[in-house]
Amino acid sequence: MSLLFGQAQRRFERSVRKYQHRIYGFAVYFLGDKVEAQDVTQDVMLRLWQHRDEIDEERVLGWLLRVARNACVDALRRRKARRNVMTTDTDAVGYAVGSGPTPEACAEAADFQGHLGRALSRIAEPYRSIVILREVQELKYEEISGAMNLPLNTVKVYLHRGRKMLREQLSEVMHRETT
Repeated sequence: MSLLFGQAQRRFERSVRKYQHRIYGFAVYFLGDKVEAQDVTQDVMLRLWQHRDEIDEERVLGWLLRVARNACVDALRRRKARRNVMTTDTDAVGYAVGSGPTPEACAEAADFQGHLGRALSRIAEPYRSIVILREVQELKYEEISGAMNLPLNTVKVYLHRGRKMLREQLSEVMHRETT
């Protein structure tokens, strides 16, 4: 009995080390809040432990991303219920570092990340999740299909539409803040 438990524990620990940063990154982009993203990541890893015997090792990432997405949606619902208005902490999106370490480049990158965070927060589901999984997490179409439990062609169509929505929102956010 303890031998099987030890194997399950090692498999779980390997999965946590391998995927926790990816889950956290997805949650940060989805929620726009680092603290909530940490909570979601911890909840997802707890659920992984609870379902460790039911999940096929080749499908762990898809399962984790599906659980993370659902946990993020639940977190947004709780946030909305608490505040009655969904807000996004754009500082939590993170800062992209420009090619040069100049203060101007850092400021521009941080400004763009703020715009990107606000634009992403305005994209409806499932488009937002798919855009984040592809453009931020750099998952393959097949991985997104498994994570979202959607047919491959649907993922491609939604990604195309999501990118278009992101461009429109980004343009609108940037235009509004420059005028």
